[in-house]
Amino acid sequence: MARLILLNKPFGVLSQFTDRGTETKRQTLSDFVKVPGVYPAGRLDRDSEGLMLLTDDGRLQSRISDPKFTLGKTYLAQVEGVPDDAALAALRKGVRLKDGLTRPAQTEAIDPPDLWPRDPPIRVRKSVPDSWIRLTIREGKNRQVRRMTAAVGLPTLRLVRWSVGDWTLDGLGLGETREEFVP
Repeated sequence: MARLILLNKPFGVLSQFTDRGTETKRQTLSDFVKVPGVYPAGRLDRDSEGLMLLTDDGRLQSRISDPKFTLGKTYLAQVEGVPDDAALAALRKGVRLKDGLTRPAQTEAIDPPDLWPRDPPIRVRKSVPDSWIRLTIREGKNRQVRRMTAAVGLPTLRLVRWSVGDWTLDGLGLGETREEFVP
């Protein structure tokens, strides 16, 4: 059986176990995951929050993170502006980015989700409304969701990965972990 750790990664945490980047020590996975021998199955940008999966099994790690397995990853994105039908249709069709056309995303406008407060809070402009969308993608280009929303005129202010496949953040508080075993 493979060991799988679900982590609700806070904003600002590196999705690796060590920090070699700066003189100032930044938080890493080692500040939250005390289980030896597990490694991230995929990455989550430092300025993104939410579900990270870590495992001790290389085949499971590949099945989770390799785009050829097309495992859906669902994100809740707080965006600047209000999505119209054209923007949502473009995301559903696939968006042309500098590194090519994205696969179609399942996308919908949603009510603001009941999430933990972000530290630090997002920047708010009084003259520009913000709203939330849910996107499910089946690939993993670098900063893909942020680039997709920006391409349709909806820059991302906050990004939370809610699920990967059938694994979700349900019942997992910020910075908390849950261990599962996968056959």
